[in-house]
Amino acid sequence: MKKLTHPKASPPLISVAIALTIAGCASVAPPIEQMAVSKAAVNYASSAGGNEFAPVMLKSAMDKMDAAERAMTEENYVQARQLAEQAQVDAQLAAATARSTKAQKAAAALQEGNRVLRQEIDRSTQ
Repeated sequence: MKKLTHPKASPPLISVAIALTIAGCASVAPPIEQMAVSKAAVNYASSAGGNEFAPVMLKSAMDKMDAAERAMTEENYVQARQLAEQAQVDAQLAAATARSTKAQKAAAALQEGNRVLRQEIDRSTQ
C-alpha cells in the first residue's frame, strides 16, 4: 500500500500569509459614510414617531449605533460598519412601523368621523 503524506507549508510561506492577512485587515477604511447614513436613519425614525409607536425597534437602532461609534473609536472598522448597517435597518423598520401606525390611527379616526356623520344624516332625515 502507498502511504499518503501531507505536504507541509514552509515557514516563510506561512509568515507571508499571516502578514498579508494582517495587512488586509489594517487597510479597511473607516465607514464614515455608513455611519452618517445610519445616524440620519436613527434621527428620522425618532422624528417620525419611533419613540411612541416603535420604541423597542428604535432603542435597538440607537444601541447598535452607540456600539458602532465605540467600534469606530477602537478602530474596529469592520464591526463598526456591520453595527451601523444593522442600526440603519432597525431605524428604517422603526420609522416604517411608526408611519404605518399613524396611518392606521388616521384611518380609524376618519372612519369614526364618517360613522358620526351618517348618524347625524340618519337622525335628520327621520
